[in-house]
Amino acid sequence: MRIEKCYFCSGPCYPGHGVVFVRNDSKQFRFCRSKCHRNFNKKRNPRKVAWTKSYRKTRGKELAVDSTFEFEKRRNRPVKYDRDLMGKTIAAMQRVSEIKERREARFFANRMKDAKIIQKKEARVEIEKSIEILAPAVAQREAKMQEVVDSARERIAAKKKLKEKIQVRKSIISGGEESKMEE
Repeated sequence: MRIEKCYFCSGPCYPGHGVVFVRNDSKQFRFCRSKCHRNFNKKRNPRKVAWTKSYRKTRGKELAVDSTFEFEKRRNRPVKYDRDLMGKTIAAMQRVSEIKERREARFFANRMKDAKIIQKKEARVEIEKSIEILAPAVAQREAKMQEVVDSARERIAAKKKLKEKIQVRKSIISGGEESKMEE
């Protein structure tokens, strides 16, 4: 069984899923779902439809050139089954997918690096524009913090007074016991 690629969105077409359109010149077009088939029938360009992989590659949102893509090419040469070769092939496939994921993550991080700086600048501009909305909120927050600090100081002072009372009582009780022992 072979997992084909959708002609329109470049997604995987699993066996028994999707639609196959065969043109008069016997060229086969595989589609993963009816959404892709409809868009193909409407003669839409996949590079201009935002959810396709070709759109993302042309806009620089995904890796367009990478050596790991060479492994995904379709090969029609039959190979005699060899258990060792199959084991090595599966291990190599896993290694290639790991490398590909790491490269994609690095590409995404590099692409988003500038976006974070832009977002921070936009947030600063927004704060400067609407500072009159934030000023009362900040003042209320500072007043609330002051109330919390004051209540904490009162609790600490109450605990100290309670400890002092307990110590006084203990000294009175122990002082009374000492006088009884002296007699």
